Amino acid sequence: MKIIQLSFAAFVFITTHLSVNAQNDIKEQLVVPLTDPNKPGSLRLNMVNGSIKITGYSGKEIIIDATSEAPKPHPKEKTDELATGMKKISTRGGIDLTAEERNNNVKVSSHFMKRPMNLAIKVPQQFSLQISTVNHGDIVVENVTGVLEISNVNGAIHLNNVSGSAVATTVNGEVKANFKSVNTDTPMAFTSLNGRLDVTFPPTAKFNVKLKSDRGEIYSDFDVDVDKTTPKANKVTKDGLYKVSIDDWVEGKVNGGGSEVMMKNMHGNIYIRKAK
Repeated sequence: MKIIQLSFAAFVFITTHLSVNAQNDIKEQLVVPLTDPNKPGSLRLNMVNGSIKITGYSGKEIIIDATSEAPKPHPKEKTDELATGMKKISTRGGIDLTAEERNNNVKVSSHFMKRPMNLAIKVPQQFSLQISTVNHGDIVVENVTGVLEISNVNGAIHLNNVSGSAVATTVNGEVKANFKSVNTDTPMAFTSLNGRLDVTFPPTAKFNVKLKSDRGEIYSDFDVDVDKTTPKANKVTKDGLYKVSIDDWVEGKVNGGGSEVMMKNMHGNIYIRKAK
């Protein structure tokens, strides 16, 4: 079922159910028109299970292709004795996806959490993103210009040929980004607990770096003017106990400096690359 209401907002809701004997993946497409296709917009999307791929293209609409795997019988599923002689017709399948558009700001949500749902989304190239997922998938963004806020928990984040600024954070996975151009007025941050950080900037980009890897090394193609002042000691007193810690961040300037780029992880190396 598709419902499109074009007034101050456009709402689209789709629910697709499996046929009883279906073996293939469930697929559905959702097209969301924009209030003013000639202006930049934003997309907000929060998922629990599944991967997200967002691609900037020359079109004027948001196109969402959703795919969910067909349910597979569990080998240890118990037989319901009360259903002896009856045929099972429930499938526990389908796609539940809602998109709301208001003045070029699009919010996509889903309450479908039983199995991973993978989304491939096309957006106009001038589009800001606020995207997150938790389990069973990576997040990939390519050919998009805007403010990118990307969050994952158990998966990687890949930003390919993007422009603007980014805040990308994950817990278990790598963060890899390749910038065509950067917004020199906006700070950026890249963090992971278990995974490498690998970011490529244009050779003329100007920024300050603040870097820390607890159990990894830090490498750079750029000539970094490293601040060689003595690390700061932080002293904390609480309930008669004294704690002293050394702030061992690496700080410096690239091409004379600019807005801050912070990169931090615990397990994994940090790479700051200069685009060829």
